[in-house]
Amino acid sequence: MYSCPPCANMSIPGEYRKIAEALFPPGGFSGAQGPDAVSAAAFADVLGIGADYRRLLAENKSGKEMHRFLCHFQNNLDLLIQKTWVEKADEGRKEKLQDRIPGFIAETEQGNFEKAIRDFGAVLDELAYLFFGAQSGQEDFTEYTMRIDIQMGLFWWYGGHLGCLGTGVKAGSDSLWAVLLVGICYLTNF
Repeated sequence: MYSCPPCANMSIPGEYRKIAEALFPPGGFSGAQGPDAVSAAAFADVLGIGADYRRLLAENKSGKEMHRFLCHFQNNLDLLIQKTWVEKADEGRKEKLQDRIPGFIAETEQGNFEKAIRDFGAVLDELAYLFFGAQSGQEDFTEYTMRIDIQMGLFWWYGGHLGCLGTGVKAGSDSLWAVLLVGICYLTNF
């Protein structure tokens, strides 16, 4: 059984903790089972993206509507990255991050959700660094972002838990897609 980091769960306000922990339980996934679509949908509601999430979850994963949505995702992420102010020494990080996005989208469109989730976690780590600098690597990062905005904090908590879907968790393709779509929807609407 793979265990998600429990300490960050304590920084989640009580009214959101049950929904968050249904998506990523603090003790890991029992029987190596991953999260389900119902938990992902409830978490999407808390993030304020529930309607878009449900509409896209019902779409064909490789259809025109999904392709159009992924183009919007890439455009919005490119804008976020470009508009992020960083020290001159970190400009290369912005470019490398932008170069990763097309590969991530290709993996997503091909249905390689296991690899796409790992890559998305890496994209979110780098994006957090560009937004928040070294603070993004601190143990209290979730608490820090929760103080700024609860939905944003929950999103970064989610990003920090994507690694829980790695080794030992037998999540099916639909389950991985449901979890991945939460992050894509959030960043598309950020």
